Amino acid sequence: MKRIDEIKKILVKKATGFTTGGFKPTNSDTESWIGRVYLYKEDEGIPTDNNGKMMLPILQICLNGLPYIPEELKGTKVLTVFVSEDMPGRLANNGNNWVIREYKEDDLLVLKDICNQSSPVKPYPLKSQLIEEDYPVWDSGDIPTEIEEELVEMEDSGEITDYYDYTDCFAGHKIGGYPNYIQSGIDFGDGYEFMIQIASDEKANLNIIDSGNFYLAKNSQTGDWKLYCDFY
Repeated sequence: MKRIDEIKKILVKKATGFTTGGFKPTNSDTESWIGRVYLYKEDEGIPTDNNGKMMLPILQICLNGLPYIPEELKGTKVLTVFVSEDMPGRLANNGNNWVIREYKEDDLLVLKDICNQSSPVKPYPLKSQLIEEDYPVWDSGDIPTEIEEELVEMEDSGEITDYYDYTDCFAGHKIGGYPNYIQSGIDFGDGYEFMIQIASDEKANLNIIDSGNFYLAKNSQTGDWKLYCDFY
């Protein structure tokens, strides 16, 4: 049992998880939302997709005051995400039927009461919580090969039971931690690191293909973003 504790210390990451609704919104410039974006630069609106159609406002995250922020997002104050009704390809660059806007501390933002009337997603404020321990899902590619092989040997010998008896991977909306892949994991490319998970959300009427997730990764060298989608 001592070795599994050592492995957990190697793998563990912190995250900020979000729960949907359940409290009265403040509509402030520090509030996070699913299904609604109201923070923009003066000259910005809801972006359009590759066919010129207005995208769906999916997520607004205000980072100030969150219990955990990945190091790569220090200095960022707001992230907003829009997705086309024609879902992006399974691995898509920013601007290819989806858009993420990343605002720094010195960016001047204004509140705009604009929406896409055709969006099926119901807007709800998000409540943050600290996830002290987040772990990779099995067969995700996020567990080093040598540790994965050791875990298999430990299970085969009866030293431990199933991997998931000792670990949890937060399955909802989150920033930081690990992607809670439904299928096997994916390599976003050199320099990219997972940052944000947007999950299908029954309360918000957000169904990503078939109860799937969006995973957003940022390149620490270039600042570029990629989106990956998987589902059941």
